[in-house]
Amino acid sequence: MELTQSMLSDLLGRIAAPGGSLDLPQDTDPYMLVDRLADRYGASRTLVLDGCTDPAVDESRGAALLAVLEGRGETIQAWAYGDRWIGAGTARDAQGAVRPVLAAALRRVQVPAAGASGRDEDWVGRLVAITAWTPSPQQPDIDWARIEAEAGTRLPDDYKRMVEIFGRGAFDGYLTLNQEPWTHLREDGLLIWASTEHENLYCWQTAGSTDPDHWPVAVRTFDDDLVAFDCSTAEFICRVLLDPHHPFTMAHYFDTHWFMNYHEG
Repeated sequence: MELTQSMLSDLLGRIAAPGGSLDLPQDTDPYMLVDRLADRYGASRTLVLDGCTDPAVDESRGAALLAVLEGRGETIQAWAYGDRWIGAGTARDAQGAVRPVLAAALRRVQVPAAGASGRDEDWVGRLVAITAWTPSPQQPDIDWARIEAEAGTRLPDDYKRMVEIFGRGAFDGYLTLNQEPWTHLREDGLLIWASTEHENLYCWQTAGSTDPDHWPVAVRTFDDDLVAFDCSTAEFICRVLLDPHHPFTMAHYFDTHWFMNYHEG
């Protein structure tokens, strides 16, 4: 059967909180199911392949889905979304037949407090903890020399760490991290390091300091206002995620945060 996003929403809505699984009709294409979820939630992580569970799976990587499926999984992919794990693939039903399956489970993350402001804080490490992100064991080979030469300046160290750890994607599926800065506001002394669905541009103000690690963050809003924040790149994201009083907060929408990966590897 053809699986639309509307049908997918209906199926997910049939899984009662805090979680459970739904065996789907045999004519449901499990590959299409995974593709439709990837269109919505980004790149998935593999929990079970050919009946074998990834030994590295733990609570931060979707183990709650394995508990919901009670060991029936044959091929299971997982996505983080707010306070839920979403899983899809194939599993054995009560009669032992392999059939397409959709699952959801509660996602728990120990969210650290925003902490005191300061550039000496490890805000990138805090961001990893906030999102329960699992960095790839092999860091990408990024040509920072080329990127910085094209930008005409060194770039903040915490930004480079974020790109190396998180890769291409968006925090809470909303704040997209640029893999290299955009320079088309350079004449205003701004370099753009992220953007949002609301057309806000997250920038550095480069004119006031020759040290990129001390560049303040500035937001160029969709109506062309410029709002400055005296903090580092990673601290800004942490506060946007956690502080409900931040002018660009995302804390009103989600209590648990994640990073939507656009591209594996």
